[in-house]
Amino acid sequence: MHGRASAPAAGTVLNALASGKGSAFAIDAETTAEVELDDSGSVAGEVADAPDADTALIERCVELAIEEYGDPTADAVSGGHVRTESEVPMAAGLKSSSAAANATVLAALSALGVAEDVAREDACRLGVRAARDAGVTVTGAFDDASASMLGGVTVTDNRSDELLARESVSWDVLVWTPPEQAFSADADVERCKHVAPVAEVVADLALDGRYGEAMTVNGFAFCAALGFTADPMLDALPDARGVSLSGTGPSFVAVGERAVLKQVRDRWRQRSGTTWLTTTQNDGARTR
Repeated sequence: MHGRASAPAAGTVLNALASGKGSAFAIDAETTAEVELDDSGSVAGEVADAPDADTALIERCVELAIEEYGDPTADAVSGGHVRTESEVPMAAGLKSSSAAANATVLAALSALGVAEDVAREDACRLGVRAARDAGVTVTGAFDDASASMLGGVTVTDNRSDELLARESVSWDVLVWTPPEQAFSADADVERCKHVAPVAEVVADLALDGRYGEAMTVNGFAFCAALGFTADPMLDALPDARGVSLSGTGPSFVAVGERAVLKQVRDRWRQRSGTTWLTTTQNDGARTR
């Protein structure tokens, strides 16, 4: 019983840590998961090229898929193995955990033969539940997970795992990822709550379709709340349509005209780390 699936990374429009509402957009960089189910009674996980990586999230995704959608009378399916391989840097604010969870859930559902019977939103919520169980997220990250699973840009209420809006978008995207890592579970939530009034304004902008303005306001607010310099944002403004710290950092994402983003890329490349141009992705996660 074998399944394989991929899910895209995402960038931030609104960080959900302040108010519970969040918004993100899928970008064209993927994580792929392969799942083999068996009768071992336990799930073993593996991350390609990262032998010391924490595999609790992807293992829990397989466990929940079996619990929720496996045949309880079938003793042959009680465990398995999951392996992920990713183009998305870990702990960089680009939703690597959400992409891994979505890909793993879909791969497990494919191995169970039910991938086409489970609504994508329900599959997404299963991965969010696994992320909470594994302790890799504070908010549940339904905003990030929904953008990755469904594609395009989404706006959500993470307190109820409610999808408030989704829209297909065709943006060029510039990403700068410094060498440092920042784990979402380590973010100072209480400090982020200080910018909740600003986050509500950002949510209104996003629900009004003003995503570029929303992400820029979000970026300045969360740079302050999380202790990041806003200098990379100033490198992109006023030319980019929008620019923000992505997630809890340390990556920054900018959207706009490709010619403009190439100019911003030249400035960001003067900083340590990796800078790359990509696009939005509207198809979301898929079995392969």
